[in-house]
Amino acid sequence: MVLPSGFAPPPLPYLVAVAAAVLAVGWLLVRESPPVTDRTVLAFAPWMAFGSTLYVCFQLGVFPDAVAPFFGSPTVYASTFAAAGVTWLVARRTARPLVALASVGGALTVFPAAAAVNYGLANGTLTLAWPLAAVAAAAVLGRVAWWVVERLRPTDAAAVGGAGALAVFAHVLDGTSTAVGVDVLGFGEQTPLSAAIMHFAADLPTASVLGVGWLFVLVKTVLGAAVVLLLAEYVREDPAEGNLLLAVVTAVGLGPGAHNVLLFVAANPAGF
Repeated sequence: MVLPSGFAPPPLPYLVAVAAAVLAVGWLLVRESPPVTDRTVLAFAPWMAFGSTLYVCFQLGVFPDAVAPFFGSPTVYASTFAAAGVTWLVARRTARPLVALASVGGALTVFPAAAAVNYGLANGTLTLAWPLAAVAAAAVLGRVAWWVVERLRPTDAAAVGGAGALAVFAHVLDGTSTAVGVDVLGFGEQTPLSAAIMHFAADLPTASVLGVGWLFVLVKTVLGAAVVLLLAEYVREDPAEGNLLLAVVTAVGLGPGAHNVLLFVAANPAGF
């Protein structure tokens, strides 16, 4: 099996600690069985970004050695799940649990994001224009893609609700940020399948004009919309499990997309 570069387990003591935390939080969540709706997926979006910002800080070497292994790949996903799960359990005791859940995730994201920006300022590698352009492009393309979904499959779009729209945007963001990173900023693609798509695009006649990232954007947009539509029936039949799966689909797009944007902001090798 070919894994993305940088994918490595932490030392055994860290692995045991994270595994124990995940099992404990998972058991508590199963015991309480909190309702999972499309709004729950939206409330977890800041946590998806939080995990990404933690991993960026790990790559930049911001964390002390004593805690850094908690935030490498793939451990950071488990660490974030444990923190988000505990917060969800506590937030359920408040008057507005999903607002509390999202607010805590958003507030926590500020700290590693600020640390990454500070790294860029200190090292002269900070850039804003192209990463933010990728976000703007994703917002436009994601909205257009969701409009098409609503037009062609209105019943399915209504079933997945805002979570479906977020999932589509998440995958478009992964696409646009990757395209900017590869075609403009000089980053390499770490995921083998994504790299294969762009290698294919490099052999097309359009490569000299459009670059190689456009095909990845197209694939991610179509794939994101298609998967969301495939999940619509599942969401109707079993809202809890369907929305949980929709959350996973969203995280697979939003996590890498947010990671790309912040990494490009903080550590632009092109120097502009």
